Amino acid sequence: MTAPFDPSPLAARISAEAEVRDRDLGFGSVISRESRNRLLNRDGSFNVIREGLGLLETLAPYHLLLNISWSGFIGVVALLYLVLNIVFALAYVACGPDALAGPGSHMLGGRFSQAFFFSIQTFATIGYGQIGPNGFAANMIVTIEALVGLMYQALATGLLFARFARPTAAILFSEHAIVAPYADIQALEFRIANQRRRNEIIELEAQVLYTAFEADRSGRLVRRYRLLPLERNKVTFFPLTWTIVHPIDEHSPLAGKTREALEQEQAEILVLLTGVDETYEQTVHARTSYRADEIIWNAKFRPVFRGESPSHRLSVDVSRVHDVEKLS
Repeated sequence: MTAPFDPSPLAARISAEAEVRDRDLGFGSVISRESRNRLLNRDGSFNVIREGLGLLETLAPYHLLLNISWSGFIGVVALLYLVLNIVFALAYVACGPDALAGPGSHMLGGRFSQAFFFSIQTFATIGYGQIGPNGFAANMIVTIEALVGLMYQALATGLLFARFARPTAAILFSEHAIVAPYADIQALEFRIANQRRRNEIIELEAQVLYTAFEADRSGRLVRRYRLLPLERNKVTFFPLTWTIVHPIDEHSPLAGKTREALEQEQAEILVLLTGVDETYEQTVHARTSYRADEIIWNAKFRPVFRGESPSHRLSVDVSRVHDVEKLS
């Protein structure tokens, strides 16, 4: 006769595994035990350096050119364009004084300037006809440069299009989180807004976690992670601002905590936002964190609404997202 199934050990094991997952979140046990640094920077980047990789894996040119600023991207493209043309100009000069000939060659200055401007014309497939290659070596270099120029323009155009087409969430987080009165208790709050004027994010969902160092059974300090229940963790539409609220009730890990206690425990509030970009119809993410010294106690956010605009639309001043008022 088969013994009756007892679900208790299975339930206990699942509960224990879930608890372990909640304590880690992917940062690893070493960080949970030893790291005293901030886990997540305000700009959403992680305080992690991956070492031991090869040069190409470390540089990751494609991802680098997608993620650097626009000024950096234009600077890299222009610098590489200049370097390639200088290299080909030196190759033409090495072919000898008669490698380039034509009715306009004397108008381009010395040998190097002639070779450089001819390289520019060849690289960009302009071909004014004022100067041309002379001899087998010069024509071979033109053949190679034409191929390199086509590939360079294709790659630069593709990267430019990818930068424009890549959906990103331009979410503005308030500079500080606050602990404010909420009903008959207190609540941890921070405010967000969409920085793009003609872009909407729908189905925006927030996940907020609390992490701090706590003593385990052996007395060793270990970083713990806890999900903070929110007053509302999802909004269908996000045309205005959203103040995300975690009520600090008796079940909250922040219950009874003071600013000094949070600083001593090196507490950090981790924030992850996920939504759908209406323009691209793709999922976008934004993340940040607040350390204990970035939380203002006994305060409230100032209103961001400015009433109706001349076009009878509700006006919101996004620059006021950071404005906080201390309570007496």
